[in-house]
Amino acid sequence: MSGLLRALVPLTWTGCCHVEQHSLWAFINILQDSQPLLIKQQCSLSLSGILWKLNPEKNPLNPLKEDRIIKEKSVTGALKLSAVFQVYFLFFFFFFYKGKHPLNKNLMLWLIAFILKNGNIGIFSLSSSLILCLPEKLLVVTIATKDTDGFRRFLRSAKHFNYTVKILGRGQKWNGGDYMSAPGGGQKVRLLKAALEKMKNVDQIILFIDSYDVVFASSPKELLKKFQQAKHRVVFSSETLIWPDRHLEDKHPHVREGNRFLGSGGFIGYLPNIKEMVANWTGEDNESDQLFFTKIYIDPAKRKSINITLDSKCRLFQNLHGALDEVVLKFENGRVRARNVLYDTLPVIIHGNGPTKINYLGNYIPSAWTFETGCTVCLDDLEYPLVMIGIFIQQPTPFVTVFFERLLKLQYPKNRLKLFIYNQVTGKHLIHYGKMSFDILYQDIKVMGPEEEMDATASRNLGFDLCRNDKDCDYFFSLNIEVVLKNENTLKILIEQNLPIVAPMITRAGRLWSNFWGALSGDGYYARSEDYVDIVQGQRVGVWNVPYVSSVYLVKASLLRSELKDYELFNSPILDPDMAYCHNVRNKGIFMYVTNMHTFGRILSTENYQTTHLHNDLWQIFENPVDWQDRYIHANYTHIMKDNLIETPCPDVYWFPIFSDVACNHIVEEMEHYGKWSGGANVDTRIQGGYENVPTIDIHMNQINFEKEWQKFLLEYIAPITEKMYPGYYTKFDLAFVVRYKQDEQPSLRPHHDASTFTINIALNQVGLDYQGGGCRFLRYDCSIQAPRKGWALMHPGRLTHYHEGLPTTAGVRYIAVSFVDP
Repeated sequence: MSGLLRALVPLTWTGCCHVEQHSLWAFINILQDSQPLLIKQQCSLSLSGILWKLNPEKNPLNPLKEDRIIKEKSVTGALKLSAVFQVYFLFFFFFFYKGKHPLNKNLMLWLIAFILKNGNIGIFSLSSSLILCLPEKLLVVTIATKDTDGFRRFLRSAKHFNYTVKILGRGQKWNGGDYMSAPGGGQKVRLLKAALEKMKNVDQIILFIDSYDVVFASSPKELLKKFQQAKHRVVFSSETLIWPDRHLEDKHPHVREGNRFLGSGGFIGYLPNIKEMVANWTGEDNESDQLFFTKIYIDPAKRKSINITLDSKCRLFQNLHGALDEVVLKFENGRVRARNVLYDTLPVIIHGNGPTKINYLGNYIPSAWTFETGCTVCLDDLEYPLVMIGIFIQQPTPFVTVFFERLLKLQYPKNRLKLFIYNQVTGKHLIHYGKMSFDILYQDIKVMGPEEEMDATASRNLGFDLCRNDKDCDYFFSLNIEVVLKNENTLKILIEQNLPIVAPMITRAGRLWSNFWGALSGDGYYARSEDYVDIVQGQRVGVWNVPYVSSVYLVKASLLRSELKDYELFNSPILDPDMAYCHNVRNKGIFMYVTNMHTFGRILSTENYQTTHLHNDLWQIFENPVDWQDRYIHANYTHIMKDNLIETPCPDVYWFPIFSDVACNHIVEEMEHYGKWSGGANVDTRIQGGYENVPTIDIHMNQINFEKEWQKFLLEYIAPITEKMYPGYYTKFDLAFVVRYKQDEQPSLRPHHDASTFTINIALNQVGLDYQGGGCRFLRYDCSIQAPRKGWALMHPGRLTHYHEGLPTTAGVRYIAVSFVDP
């Protein structure tokens, strides 16, 4: 098929089109009189459907003298011209535009031959393709005298697909009767008629639908495309049952397939036709709109004049009344549709007229709940209150970077959050990182550093007061830096409780310590309640009224502006700030609650946190083992056995993931920060005997006081693997060190046996990115591992069988962590 012939069959255009046939572009440009092709969104058209505009000043062939082709001619009909006239027309254009638009002669001859052979190419065959590709031509009109839950659901679905909605009757009294069980609804017609009289754009397409029991399931683009395919000026929804007058059944036109009867709850059409349809309405508000439109439809003359049809197969509208068993949910890629299984159609609009399952469908359509996202509208009615998060850093705390990373993952709109960060700790503590990262995300950030010389009590009073005086602030979320919030929905869950003060229960790993007290002693201090252990251990689950909460809790701003309007809530001459606050709250008769209905997280141990190293978190394997594992152990480590992730690249050599990228980076940076690398000589006073047969440039773990932590790591994470691969072998670890290979320093290591029964060798950086070359070769097996994976460990026998060498590093710097294992 030639390029031009392909151009004459329907084409699909998306946004800005690319067409290779230059002759076709020339032809289209002529038809448009140099006007840009007005195609938006995606639609299908052929040359017979192209809207072209003739300049009335230049073109004597334009009988309308204005751009009235669509305004005054039926878009469903075709202005059929004779082949002779079309040939004349082409010649006219050829000569009239030849200076302005040089037309390819071969194209002209081909078109003339095509016309003479086929009789007509339909240049003037007009359709509504163009208009229907313009969603802004569509206006949704509905009636809503009250803001009901159903109406709000309707608006959510309309907003989801960017429909333009005009609401009539707001604030008016409904006089249309209870037309769900008896005829009524005439008030809708009256309001519609009055609104249409003010509209003048004859190209306007009106979608008139109910709202209380309607949801949109797809976009204006799909709706308009299906309206176009109906080939009528007005399309009504259809029903299987006739209502309200069954005596009119025989007067309804028969359809080849589908529903016969009109449903007045939804119709779409051009403004002039709909105006004509409602022009004769003179009924009362409580008269039946359904009966009014039905009588127009069953009148052959009016049906033809207005050009009405029914959406018999429910392609545009799905009325659920009488069709409950025909409609099922269809889940597809993050959205949900309603599918009519009888006609195998996907309606755009779902109308729950009568006692139907619209509420069930509305739980899902269009994306209220999907398998991919779960519930997406669970907090819609709250409209996301503005929350000020107060972050308090009162002592050196491990894993601060992780804290801010988790804060970013909170499932809450960042533009509805403000941050107040109080940092009492001098030195490197990530506050600057936090501010730089968050400024572009959060609505506002305020940071108070050590230079402010503000104590913990004053900082908490200030945080409350910032929210108290901010008219937009709805909640204050107090959050200590040592809190590990694992539940990304914590903020939503607490807000949904709708309580004055509520805390998520958090505990310290492996202990009964928590952030609430179950009871008070006689002098107002801690006492264990009878149910405390059951609550902490999750034996009793609920929302509990307690006398004390700390570390993390949510406070209503309205409470801060009323009962808790005193500024110095955290002040006391004898109590710490948290106890003083809870004491003042109890004295006001305000309840505090803690919820353990979800798992929220834990609290870090900070008592023994040292800050003498570059990456102090590396030393937290004893104090905070769970967080240490989350931070430093490879994400796939726990799947090693279950998913058989241990590879065998060479005989009796095992390869498995162990360290995260962060762990590798921190170990390398810690060693370089220490900086006292060995010289690579045979004499080495660090080891027993003082002599190294095959020396490397390295730093031992005990040189940075990391030997106990390294031993703990090996016992917790390496020993289970070695015992699996070498069953019955007792693991005892000895020497551990980090080796550095550089091309101009020590690029390789000659063949040797390790002074071990077996060796653990962990790659600490990435080949190709950090260095070139490198790897390990086992000579006996002539087997090399030349692309070590960052964070993966090689485990191989040291003596006797696995004589090996370190392959040359040709560029960059390579680091490995080595441990010798002896019985």
